[in-house]
Amino acid sequence: SVGITLFAFDANEEISAHTSTGDAMVLVLEGSAQVTISGQSHTVQAGEVIIMPAGQPHALKALKRFKMMLVMIRS
Repeated sequence: SVGITLFAFDANEEISAHTSTGDAMVLVLEGSAQVTISGQSHTVQAGEVIIMPAGQPHALKALKRFKMMLVMIRS
């Protein structure tokens, strides 16, 4: 199954590290954020996409006001 969720964050809001049973794709709609996947940090900005593989810990922190579309793929 596929799930699509829109998220909006104020600057410095975050989602703590967690894992997921399915792959996830983040499309950045506005702003920028720091995404950490398995300890490796990535800065993403509007128009960019990042993949968070199933089973790997990931976290997110908004660097400024931030909006994203999350597409979850569950088997």
